Amino acid sequence: MKRTDAPLAFAITSKGDDTSNALAQKMKTYLLDFNLRYDEEAPDLIISVGGDGTLLYAFHRYCHRLDKTAFVGIHTGHLGFYADWVPEEIEKLVIAIAKTPYQVVEYPLLEVTIRYLNGGGEAKYLALNECTVKCVSGTLVMDVEIRGDLFERFRGDGLCISTPTGSTAYNKALGGAILHPSLEAIQVTEMASINNRVFRTIGSPLVLPAHHTCLLKPVNNVDFQITIDHLSLLHKEVKSIQCRVADEKVRFARFRPFPFWRRVRDSFIAD
Repeated sequence: MKRTDAPLAFAITSKGDDTSNALAQKMKTYLLDFNLRYDEEAPDLIISVGGDGTLLYAFHRYCHRLDKTAFVGIHTGHLGFYADWVPEEIEKLVIAIAKTPYQVVEYPLLEVTIRYLNGGGEAKYLALNECTVKCVSGTLVMDVEIRGDLFERFRGDGLCISTPTGSTAYNKALGGAILHPSLEAIQVTEMASINNRVFRTIGSPLVLPAHHTCLLKPVNNVDFQITIDHLSLLHKEVKSIQCRVADEKVRFARFRPFPFWRRVRDSFIAD
């Protein structure tokens, strides 16, 4: 539960369209009227107004203080997995934020460490949804190691490594499983793998627990297009790409129950 004697510090991120901007401004005005404190540098609570992409942006903006900041989302478009509230409920949400101690739920993240050839060091990223790996041109050829043992040599369009919360995003479109976000796991899903008499991959998504690390090792020295959620990055001279459940977690502020499986049903199969 979150509440101290000090006024709650909040910040708001908006999708940027007129509807979201107007709603964000209204939320800010209401919360300031309740003597809460607006602080974009060190907020206790981030209110995301827009869609899942808006919350992904907010996550990456504040990923340096995940242990101190919680997120809550208002969706101004289609129903999102990270947005629990609709515009018609903002007065109810404002009162809940101002007056009600909220529950914090924590979900696992994906840690991606890219190491480079010739002493080029490494780059480390956190993903809320997924990381994808593709060649800039041609087929991706990558040795996949799990817990230090070679599992397979993958050939195909690419690989997607997702979090449980990201399992309903690109991973689902690739035929991956939907995982409950409380599971401490990552999922590795193939993109159009090559399977014939010569080449063979597992052909099924792999769900790895927190103590299993997946290491991708390029067979050829080529350039890679690597995405971390919505960020697309070109990487050269890649030695390996390590994927594991991160030590850090994302924290969401819950002011009311919103069961995950109800959210799945409403997003994909409800009328």
